Amino acid sequence: MRVVVCPDKFRGTASAAEVAAAIEAGVRRHVGAHAHVACLPAADGGEGTLEALGGPNRTSLVTGPLRALVEAEWRLIGDTAIVEMARASGLLLAGGAEGNDPLAATTAGTGELIAEAVASGARRVIVGVGGSATTDGGLGALDAMSPLARLAGVSVVVACDVRTRFCDAARIFGPQKGASPPKIELLTRRLERLVDLYHERYGIDVSEMPCAGAAGGLAGGLAAGLRAELAPGFEVVATEVGLLEAIEGADLVITGEGRLDAGSFDGKVVGGVLEMAAEAGVPVGVVVGAREPGTDPADWRPPTGESPLTHLVVLTERYGAERSMGDTLSAVRDAAADLAANLVS
Repeated sequence: MRVVVCPDKFRGTASAAEVAAAIEAGVRRHVGAHAHVACLPAADGGEGTLEALGGPNRTSLVTGPLRALVEAEWRLIGDTAIVEMARASGLLLAGGAEGNDPLAATTAGTGELIAEAVASGARRVIVGVGGSATTDGGLGALDAMSPLARLAGVSVVVACDVRTRFCDAARIFGPQKGASPPKIELLTRRLERLVDLYHERYGIDVSEMPCAGAAGGLAGGLAAGLRAELAPGFEVVATEVGLLEAIEGADLVITGEGRLDAGSFDGKVVGGVLEMAAEAGVPVGVVVGAREPGTDPADWRPPTGESPLTHLVVLTERYGAERSMGDTLSAVRDAAADLAANLVS
């Protein structure tokens, strides 16, 4: 018996690694101690990407989103570095939407982390974006790395958690960063000017580039200045940890996230796992904290082929809100045992 456990985080209650460990414990109640259970915590390019790719082993002092110095963790393994922009330029570091200054927030610290990684020997840098305080189009990061010639020959992959266009970043994500309607207009005009600047300076048009608006345009800025590859974050993480290969040899896959909604099936962890499982013909258990009414993985259809056998457990519906929020990991363990019982003959 081979089981692959690959959940996303339950935002605000448990990390992906904690959820994965709880699922494994629950699964073993049914399949026993001798089953092979592979825990591969996942992420979609936002917060949690660094942990999913092995966790930090370096710390650097960099410029925070509002210019105060912050200690930002990152990872270097061989010649590959993993940088999570939220660790340097994240909204939580700015005090949330209430404490943030959307016009002043800068990605300089993220640029400093990338430069530090390259100076430490990295020839490939994975940048997870998501949870940003910023809408500076990545200009702060590029300025912090100047001269960019010192990064020549370095491959940069941006793991994007959204497909937003560059100039739409302020309109779509500005409100959650504390931007009022007048400030959103100012930020949008700033991004429009950066489209022209980047085209003039680097010969790259980021205006219609998919994912360029991720992290307030940081993704587009890195694509312009560093010729970075913009890729769906889940695919980047899945490739790095060998998730598809693990699923192809499994008898059961269990995934999950904090809240299931329509967006969960579009570039996020749950949808990505369902697609891989459909390709491999492996049943999938899904455990979530809560869900948008009517949302069910059983209704999902893959681009080609047949849907996998699925079973869903919603913690709030099964155990109630009090236990689901106050004792999440215990509820996840019980849910995982139930999933294994339903999906393993």
